Amino acid sequence: MKRLIYILFLFGILLLPQINYAQVDFNKTPDDDLGDNEDKFQELFYEALKQKGIENYDRAAEALQKCIDIDDSVPVLYFELGKSYNKLKNFGAAEDAFKEAVDKDPDNEWFLDELYGFYASQNEHEKALKTVKQLVRFHPDYKEDLASLYVRTKKYDEALEILDALDSKFGISVSRDMMRNRIYEATGRKKDQIENLETRVENNPEKESNYLALIFRYSENNEKEKAFETAKELLKINPNSQLVHLALYKFYLDDNEAEKAIESMKIVVKSTEIKPEAKVKVLKDFVNFVKNNPEYESDLVEATALVSDTDNSKSVEELGQYYLAKNDKVKALENFEAALNLEPNNFGVLRNVLLLYIDLKKYDLAKEKSGEALEIYPSQPILYLINGVTLNELNLPKESLESLETGLDYIIDDTKMEADFYNQLSKAYTLLNNTAKAKAFSDKAKQIQSPN
Repeated sequence: MKRLIYILFLFGILLLPQINYAQVDFNKTPDDDLGDNEDKFQELFYEALKQKGIENYDRAAEALQKCIDIDDSVPVLYFELGKSYNKLKNFGAAEDAFKEAVDKDPDNEWFLDELYGFYASQNEHEKALKTVKQLVRFHPDYKEDLASLYVRTKKYDEALEILDALDSKFGISVSRDMMRNRIYEATGRKKDQIENLETRVENNPEKESNYLALIFRYSENNEKEKAFETAKELLKINPNSQLVHLALYKFYLDDNEAEKAIESMKIVVKSTEIKPEAKVKVLKDFVNFVKNNPEYESDLVEATALVSDTDNSKSVEELGQYYLAKNDKVKALENFEAALNLEPNNFGVLRNVLLLYIDLKKYDLAKEKSGEALEIYPSQPILYLINGVTLNELNLPKESLESLETGLDYIIDDTKMEADFYNQLSKAYTLLNNTAKAKAFSDKAKQIQSPN
């Protein structure tokens, strides 16, 4: 909505009652109080402005009402009165005042805009619709507001008609496209949506964004071949396009054109135009591909290395997950540690690093890092468990008991983890030669783990 700012000093011209003065006979005794009323009017109006300026809206409204009692023909008095009532949350009186201002000056854009804004804030969409129809003659921005209100009131055909007209006159805009897509989604008109994009490509074949939008919609509509052909057509028209490879790498993978997929993937991960999360998705897809095609592992490693440092944390994490799935724990740990250095607050990566320390018998590191982690995440039970396991392995059962008993209080609805805690408590008591307690906790673990 377009907000209009008006200049207060003009009010002096707008507000003063229009008085036709006859020639004055100074010897004649005054027979009315016109001059007094004029002075009183101005005094009250400026008092209203002063009170409004210090946010005393009730006093501002009182002064404006007294102005109206003197002269009820001045439209801007009702305009200001409506704004004061609105601030006081007296919405019924605010609406009446704004409508009165518009009735007295129906061609005043400021008044109409304020009434429109009032209706919009109250979610009075039908009333807002009626008002904005009066505003469209002032500025094309209001036509977009009108389209938006048609969408809100589910008048989708009317909204599309306006959007088409605006696109034709002013070109495509992101905000109108978002509105258009909402309509297509609400009505299920995927065919119309695709036809609109096809027309855009035909009318403006040099514009990359039209192709990309069409590729996306074809893919969403399971028209893979059309999407693939459109992507290749874009590459012919714009061989330097980087964004198109977000689609091409996937198409190439699906068609078992591994070399072309790898080429597209490398363009994606090196691109400065593509967002980090999109790069991670590409690498994740390629990780899954390499699991079934291990001969391309070196390409995966190379692609991960190509990602810039700012984007690289998630990429290295994906590589760590790949090696973990292959049971190559040494390489998995190397990549998770690299990811943690790039993103120290990533709890998921931290957990993987600590678990791998235990698996690889790096108990001193596990003890040190789990202790540091507990200072940052004191309510995470998995950290107490890792710490307890490590302390048991280092033959420090008393410290292990302390950690495990503290961690038990943080477990919520996780019987498997609870059983793990009991098993480690049993181990700690075994190390302390307390066989009774060791057996008690071992039995607890078995009881939890046994099927009902």
